[in-house]
Amino acid sequence: MIVTSARLAFSDIFSEPFRAALWKMLGLAAVVLIALWFAISLVFESFALPLLADLVPDLPNWVDQAGTAASWLLGLMLAVLLAFLIGPISAIIAGLFLDDVAEVVETQSYPGAPNGRAMPLVPGMILSVKFFGIVILGNLLALTLLLVPGINLVAFFLVNGYLLGREYFEFAAMRYRIGEDARELRQRHSSTVFFAGLVIAAFLSVPFLNILTPLFAASFMVHLHQRLSAKHGELPDPRQSFDRRIAGAERRESPRG
Repeated sequence: MIVTSARLAFSDIFSEPFRAALWKMLGLAAVVLIALWFAISLVFESFALPLLADLVPDLPNWVDQAGTAASWLLGLMLAVLLAFLIGPISAIIAGLFLDDVAEVVETQSYPGAPNGRAMPLVPGMILSVKFFGIVILGNLLALTLLLVPGINLVAFFLVNGYLLGREYFEFAAMRYRIGEDARELRQRHSSTVFFAGLVIAAFLSVPFLNILTPLFAASFMVHLHQRLSAKHGELPDPRQSFDRRIAGAERRESPRG
């Protein structure tokens, strides 16, 4: 089931609808990276260097030339830093398009099943931030063990496998279920979801290809969720799940007699 879902997801990311989402994601990521580069450079040149000149007014004349050289050096360092940030930034931007990706997979690969429901704008933005945080957290935790031979690689896969598997599977499940039901389904199939997360972590570890991780992971977990649900007869009509959530919220908000 995992192998089949991964194979289908890998095919999906090179299809025309996915290419459209990819170009949107990369375009917005490039805009964000360029804006960050100019913003940090502007702060350095407009505030950091003048502040240094005010604090130490007797600096020799060569400091002005050094400041220019430092600005170029800062630009080079920023370019290197932003190259490493393209993955996490792409992840947070991709969160805005994951529902589009999921709908394409559901419509084209599972025409007989009901389509899931897209998340509202605010929860979708929160989900994007969560995906960004997961990528950063997973890699920071792995980096803490960087100096321990062998363990850092194991930590990278275990941490990212767990976090990515959990969040992307719940994303796919929450298109059909309320949050509590999605988490309960993920816990019931925790081993399958974890091993699927390891596949995503392996994809994430491949240079250049890792930019496609959000698209691959979303498609992969949609396929896995659909197949798990069909196997156990658990794919609900999303309208009933969301109507039940609304009814539950109304009962909690209604005054008690």
